Amino acid sequence: MNAYREAGVGAVEVGTEGRIPHVEGGVQGSWGKVPRTGRKWGKPGRSRGCAPTLQDVPGLSGRVLVVDDNKVIRQLIRVNLELEGFEVVTAADGAECLEIVHQVRPDVITLDVVMPRLDGLHTASRLRADARTCHVPVAIISACTQYEMDSGKALGVDAFLAKPFEPVDLVELVRRLMRQGAAGATGAAAPGDAEPVVGPTG
Repeated sequence: MNAYREAGVGAVEVGTEGRIPHVEGGVQGSWGKVPRTGRKWGKPGRSRGCAPTLQDVPGLSGRVLVVDDNKVIRQLIRVNLELEGFEVVTAADGAECLEIVHQVRPDVITLDVVMPRLDGLHTASRLRADARTCHVPVAIISACTQYEMDSGKALGVDAFLAKPFEPVDLVELVRRLMRQGAAGATGAAAPGDAEPVVGPTG
């Protein structure tokens, strides 16, 4: 059985209308099935997507809140991280992220920049201003301009990953931020975390 189809089946997303769950099938988009490594991918287009995925699977490597308005991108990020042992919760924009972040209690948050209602930079600002989330590592995963990268750094964003990117870079970035978050909780410094910016855009 294809690992991607197996990983994608059974993921439950919770809708905003009545919080009625539905089950997503395998991860497919205009490209069909997407391999785990060896292909770069970015945002193929805008879609409204679905409301947050709420899962609670114990014993995993950590919990990541993935925020992107494109449903295909959310699924691709989710599958690649779940295959590496992470628990993944998704939100379709910054407003939904802020609605669920205290319930989800993620170890790492990834944000797209351009999203409806509340974009990634404003979401990062709100997360950093809240004492309950100010220490959670935040990464921007987007085709950022230099201005957006500079603004994100000023807001306290921990890392950037430019689209398109390699899935292996995504996984390594999340692992590093997990170590950084754990080190921050203990007051120690995590090795290799001094340069958290990955894949700068031109």
